[in-house]
Amino acid sequence: MMQHQLAVTARFRPETLERVLRVVRHRGFQVCSMNMVTVGNTDDINIELTVASLRPVELLFSQLSKLVDVGRVEIQQQTTTQQIRA
Repeated sequence: MMQHQLAVTARFRPETLERVLRVVRHRGFQVCSMNMVTVGNTDDINIELTVASLRPVELLFSQLSKLVDVGRVEIQQQTTTQQIRA
């Protein structure tokens, strides 16, 4: 399974984070970690996401970019993870 780190800049609205998470889930990605911070005295937020999936991250990238309140999406890093099953 591949892990991908994404950086999202968006306008802060009560529903923005819910929309981002819904798109992640609907596109078949699992959230491994997430961090959200506000940007200074603006109405913007930065969301750092680490997601995992067998699907190409470009599918998620294109859908997140289409969200109304999202200003920027950047793919920062990709890593391969191995799962050990008992």
